Amino acid sequence: MLTLFAIPKSFRGEFDQIQRNAITSWTLLEPKPEIILLGDDEGTAEVAQELGVKHISVVERNLQGTPLVSSLFEIAQRVGTGSLFAYVNADIILLNDFMETIQQIPFERFMLTGQRWNLDFNEAIAPELGWTERLRHRAMTIGALEGPQAMDYFVFTRNTYTHIPPFAIGRLCWDNWMVYSALNLNIPLVDATEAIVAVHQNHDYNHHPDGKKGVFLGEEAQQNLQLLGGKHYTYFMLDLADWQVNPQGLQKPLLSWQRLDRRLDMLSLARPKFRLVYRTLLSLLRSGDQLSTVPPKLLGIPARIVSRLKGLRRSKPSSLE
Repeated sequence: MLTLFAIPKSFRGEFDQIQRNAITSWTLLEPKPEIILLGDDEGTAEVAQELGVKHISVVERNLQGTPLVSSLFEIAQRVGTGSLFAYVNADIILLNDFMETIQQIPFERFMLTGQRWNLDFNEAIAPELGWTERLRHRAMTIGALEGPQAMDYFVFTRNTYTHIPPFAIGRLCWDNWMVYSALNLNIPLVDATEAIVAVHQNHDYNHHPDGKKGVFLGEEAQQNLQLLGGKHYTYFMLDLADWQVNPQGLQKPLLSWQRLDRRLDMLSLARPKFRLVYRTLLSLLRSGDQLSTVPPKLLGIPARIVSRLKGLRRSKPSSLE
């Protein structure tokens, strides 16, 4: 069973319809997940009762009053009955491909996420026959697929995320930490972008006193960045996934020089125990030396593939250079 949890903003202005759309779409998923709405912002208790989902009002907050990611995940895993959990931002409409995709994942422990589709959508969803197919088509034709930094849902197995720093929700960097942590734990990190159309309903940032600038550059954003570990850690993004799921099923991504370079660069941060190994291999890769002389089993990469990559040089500088 899946436990899906979220913390809505106040149900005021455009966020009233946006969040009702999102939560309504979750109640229509099959098989039906357990849904928990967290927090005591205006309208949350009433919408939870109206839609027949669980509600927990008390969550831990920072000095500015913003809920903490660590508290949300702790409460959900303590109260939820599922073996799988999904945190979803409360502006994301989920379609039937969400549950279909999750059911394909065979791993005992994993984290799955994907890029979102941005869409101007300011009407109530009409859950009639064929509505998901029509909305999916609309998102993929007139919407825009956001980049690998745009992760608005996280599916994970119970007890995978139990020691989360006190990030402020709704600010930067905590989603980068989710990717970092999966790599640090050496569990499968699954990119579901090609299988799941997660519809992000475009909105303004008037919920923050300083608007978009406050969300992305404000004091809480800077605190989150410090908790993450600094700017280099913001490069933990979805393109580091070691599995991809698409309409054809679960697959390993194609290995390329760029992909190997990027993984070596970031794994040196995610797995400090092996930092010297990763940086040595990265230096060899970028200098064009004979990578085939380095035992490929250190990275689990077939020797024939490592051999093909020897002699390649980096065309652009990276954060390591």
